Amino acid sequence: MSKALRLLPEVKNTVVHPNEGQEYSKPLGKGDSVRIDFGRHLVGHLKLKLGYTDSHPDAPVWLKFSFAENLKEFDEDVENYNGWICSAWVQQEQVHVDVVPGDYELPRRYSFRYVKIDVLDISSKFNLVIEEACATALSSADESRLLPYSNSDKELVKIDRIACNTLHDCMQKVFEDGPKRDRRLWMGDLRLQALANYETYQMNDMVKGCLYLFAALPMENGQVGACVFLEPEPEVDDTVMFDYSLLFITALWDYYKHTNDREALEDLWDTVKTQISLGIKQVGEDNVVKDSDIIGWCFLDWSLELNKQAGAQGVLLYAMQSAIAIAKEVGKNREAECLFETYELYRKAARLKFYDENKGFFTSGADKQVSYASQVWMVLGNVIEPEMGLEVLHNVAAEKDAVEMVTPYIYHYYIEALLKCGAKDEALAVMKNYWGGMAELGADTFWELYNPKNPDESPYGGTIVNSYCHAWSCAPAYFLRRYYSEK
Repeated sequence: MSKALRLLPEVKNTVVHPNEGQEYSKPLGKGDSVRIDFGRHLVGHLKLKLGYTDSHPDAPVWLKFSFAENLKEFDEDVENYNGWICSAWVQQEQVHVDVVPGDYELPRRYSFRYVKIDVLDISSKFNLVIEEACATALSSADESRLLPYSNSDKELVKIDRIACNTLHDCMQKVFEDGPKRDRRLWMGDLRLQALANYETYQMNDMVKGCLYLFAALPMENGQVGACVFLEPEPEVDDTVMFDYSLLFITALWDYYKHTNDREALEDLWDTVKTQISLGIKQVGEDNVVKDSDIIGWCFLDWSLELNKQAGAQGVLLYAMQSAIAIAKEVGKNREAECLFETYELYRKAARLKFYDENKGFFTSGADKQVSYASQVWMVLGNVIEPEMGLEVLHNVAAEKDAVEMVTPYIYHYYIEALLKCGAKDEALAVMKNYWGGMAELGADTFWELYNPKNPDESPYGGTIVNSYCHAWSCAPAYFLRRYYSEK
């Protein structure tokens, strides 16, 4: 644990002022409101210098603050929110300011670009004036270390910049999943953030520290938890996900490929073995992962109707490839051979169990559901060769009943699958359409969930708790720099 904490960075602060030309310093009475635009997304604290007009203040000022990453958040009322995510995450506060004039700083940290201030009540003898406003923006990312990205296509440069902004604001003491909501270290997000980090800020000790945190704080059976809290003391959450635990292995192998840090492989080898062992326990006698009613939560994507069996098999195969590589690197050759033999059994069983020869794509579960996620993970698990992989990806796109993708998380792996199949131009077109769609809608940072057919979709019962700066959406910074850079 102490080793992990020593590797984590210090969070730095930067003062950000609102966009010029805004008239937020007008006198405000009861029922008045004002909006302030800081010009970019940021994570941090709001500071105000408050003054007054007319008589000396003779009573407190009662204010309501609403913070928004996306302007649509101002159109929703928290009282009408009925979703299953706690409404305490909604970034609204009511405060009483007892002394005016003076400086006031809201104590909580917020994730926002816009602030709306409503005067709920004030004495009739004076009006409130916001003389100055600024924000203290927080991030551990060092902009001076950000590697440049060059491309004659200005749309790609814009998408890359937004992706970097997303990663930057999610880099706090750890790689947070979303600075608005959750604010903690999730394994699935970490894997994608780390990939983007290697191509941008290169704060690799931070990646290592996060991997060590997961290894130091396992569940009772040794399984890597889905997420870790940092405060008040580091502690693993009680949430486990079949796929997230296995992706620890892939994230570690990614880290090694970018750093050659053999110490990390040796320190974390036992954690790798445990994740593979636990994953294998969820495989039936037919060499296929049991369905989600048996294995528990396997995420893959935010879709309540998505059957996860084929996808879970693919994730296990994907992780086993990395585990085999790690075993060879640390000199565990016999274990690598055994793992490979098991991997081959599972790979062949996946083809036999899930592939529909007549339709030319994979199905999942007892109802033989068709989804993008199943095809993506079968391709990444090497169940089929790349040429055939591209065929199944095209076939599922033509299937009108296929369960579609709704988050940047699964879109990351979809692009990875396309690239694995050699479809570089097609992968770029998907990136432009998907992440470019968010950019066209005015995104400063990329979102937790974006369905082009329904931009207002939410898995939580209301978009007021959606995260509009989310770690798993920073993928373009990785893909564009690695595969589409003009140097």
